Amino acid sequence: MSQVNNDNERPLSIHQSGKSIFLRSLDDPSISKQYNNHTVQTSVARFSPSGFYVASGDVSGSVKVWDAVEGVNTKGTPQSASSHLRSELTYLGEYHIISGRINDIAWDGDSQRIIAVGDGRERFGHCITADSGNSVGEISGHSSAINSVSIRQQRPLRAATGSDDSSLVFLHGAPFKFQAKAGGLHKGYVYGVGFSPDGNQLVSVGADRRIQLYDGKTGEPTVQIGESEHKGSIFGVSWAKDSKRFVTASADQTVKLWDVEAGKAVQTWKFGGDNISIPNHQVGVVWPSRSDGLVVSLNLAGDLNYLVEGTQKPTKVVQGHNKSITALGSGGEGKTQIFWTGSFDGRVCSWDSTTGLGSAVDGSTHTNQVMAFSTTPTRAYSVAWDDTLRIADTSSNTFLGEAAKLTAQPKGMASAEGRLFVATATGVDIFSKDTLVGTHPIKDSTPSAIGAYGSLVAVGDDAYAVHIFTIDSSHKLFPKVKLTKSLAMITALSFTPDGSLLAVGNSQGKIVVYDTSTWEVKTDRWSAHTARVISIAWNADGIHAASGGLDTNIFVWSLKSPGKRVKAANAHKDGVYGVSWLDGGKKVVSAGGDAALKIWDVSKLE
Repeated sequence: MSQVNNDNERPLSIHQSGKSIFLRSLDDPSISKQYNNHTVQTSVARFSPSGFYVASGDVSGSVKVWDAVEGVNTKGTPQSASSHLRSELTYLGEYHIISGRINDIAWDGDSQRIIAVGDGRERFGHCITADSGNSVGEISGHSSAINSVSIRQQRPLRAATGSDDSSLVFLHGAPFKFQAKAGGLHKGYVYGVGFSPDGNQLVSVGADRRIQLYDGKTGEPTVQIGESEHKGSIFGVSWAKDSKRFVTASADQTVKLWDVEAGKAVQTWKFGGDNISIPNHQVGVVWPSRSDGLVVSLNLAGDLNYLVEGTQKPTKVVQGHNKSITALGSGGEGKTQIFWTGSFDGRVCSWDSTTGLGSAVDGSTHTNQVMAFSTTPTRAYSVAWDDTLRIADTSSNTFLGEAAKLTAQPKGMASAEGRLFVATATGVDIFSKDTLVGTHPIKDSTPSAIGAYGSLVAVGDDAYAVHIFTIDSSHKLFPKVKLTKSLAMITALSFTPDGSLLAVGNSQGKIVVYDTSTWEVKTDRWSAHTARVISIAWNADGIHAASGGLDTNIFVWSLKSPGKRVKAANAHKDGVYGVSWLDGGKKVVSAGGDAALKIWDVSKLE
């Protein structure tokens, strides 16, 4: 996690998730921009001191440099954050640094040179020019992976690296070359190094909980502070603008603010109480250059905590997912809606469409991939690959009671007339008043999707068929008709709000719409997806439908003009796993494999 705060723009934070890099406004976290040119897992991203550029690294050893502003006024200053965050980000260059994961990146004070370090086979880091990738120094002196790097922003140029070999290496530049090695101080991995903004001091922190200071010009060790203060590994360190204080983030679930001259901590923020909570391990921290004293820490769950000196609790917590979102649920129609998302790791979040902010649901959550949601005004039901159905209360944003056990792994969920229908690997589980009241086995095929309206229940399978059932007051399903027009496995089913139509999506990207009064095909021309259709949602009047697929695209279809469509290309890296409608059908909400929830203005899609 990194940040920038120029006089002519609003402060931004930057962090990586999956294969993407996200720029986010610190003042309004709902304003963000995604950079997704990486093809593998990203590992680090850093702003240049000028704020105009970003360098990001990934697990393959590549560093990409890109323009984070994209738009300069006549005076040569950046546009506002809200402006450039919504523009396209220009890719400037890609440089292969090492044959392994990039762990950290640092810019020099001129925003011209980059040092990237990590875990490679031939070398552990390299220094290049940002505009051309030309070599301007060698990073040597370590015998193990390098975890952190920092460059002194004043001349003469200096750099420091911290490594798994428990040492700090001091380099002179440019071009950068080995000058000295400080070994024997740290007794474990060195996780963080940082020069003070005035360049006079250098600090290193690590797994041994040691905080070591050095002379910023010579690299000579000066003093150790805060011995035994932290009770866990220290993962991050960041200086205040005045160069007199810094903050540290630790696995002991604390962030500490240190007075360098006094050599002691002057404030401690504790997360998770006295209970050991791995998600509350603080793994990163930055101290933005702004007047309000804001500090932002990152925990292992991916939450951003806004901290202010003098207050014990965060003033704001920005939450979301750091694993692929695999399910999306909607809490009704209108301009203000609550959306529910579940991810590959079982985390469930609720989102306010007005503020654009999410909040993790409290309580005992799922332990595996969330598959589907069904919502009421007061509750959200979710099913996951831990073979359970869980209930969340919308007012308290908390899971209620014990999970209900399913008969087999869930494939999808639908609701109608107060009942829940869960398609599993062996059949359909039926719930009424939050209790399992019946199970209908499906023989000779495996259910793959489910939809429901009134007394109708539609179940798609891997044998390319859709089975239409009716349900009676005793919760028993009776076969009504079998639809066999599909030429591939059924992957998505959706009834219109009035139940007059049923949209059927399959694994080849084709959607067929049936008239439920006759079960004749209404249209079979919705076939622009090039991979599995994962989600289909009708708008309130049942005229338009939105679909999301594994091909990363979103399409908006019209029954009045079946041959036309509106497209959001590459909407979510690694697939679109959920779509829904917002603001009376003017906007579409989507979630996907990039762990992001996005709102689209349908009128502006092409």
